[in-house]
Amino acid sequence: MAFTLYDATIPSYQQTLAAMVGLLDKAETFIAEHGIAADDILQARVAPDMLPFCYQVKATAEHSLGSIAGVRKGVYSPDLSPPPADFAGLRAKLATAQAELAAIHPAEVNGWIGQDMRFQFGERVMPFTAENFLLSFSLPNFYFHATTAYDLLRGKGVKIGKPDYLGRPRLKL
Repeated sequence: MAFTLYDATIPSYQQTLAAMVGLLDKAETFIAEHGIAADDILQARVAPDMLPFCYQVKATAEHSLGSIAGVRKGVYSPDLSPPPADFAGLRAKLATAQAELAAIHPAEVNGWIGQDMRFQFGERVMPFTAENFLLSFSLPNFYFHATTAYDLLRGKGVKIGKPDYLGRPRLKL
């Protein structure tokens, strides 16, 4: 059996998005146990010029489902809308991404190989093939934001470890 573009993308998005939901669970438990304000986590930043935790979570949905939508249209532009302001909104964003990714048929994704598409942000345009966009732009951004969200929680003292980040591996059965 050949390894496909679908195999390289959609299951990885799904695995990490499910892990992100678990990280939200741990963050909310931490907030309740320590009596801190939700915004202490939602607005946490690695550095003052970096976007907050809530944006990092939103970005995992944007660089998974949003990237798929971009390939379908032939152009991906970053979603500049503000991130959800609470955990319920973040959960809804992740749930939508999970449900829509689960509905994608492998043949659709595999059919994009060689298709032209571009990243466009204002005047900046980067031409790609669909597979190069997904593998060299979308996935690295996706993992960057997932890792940053994880690191922000660790930095705040939330008791999480590598298994929380990895989520449920796709084991041979």
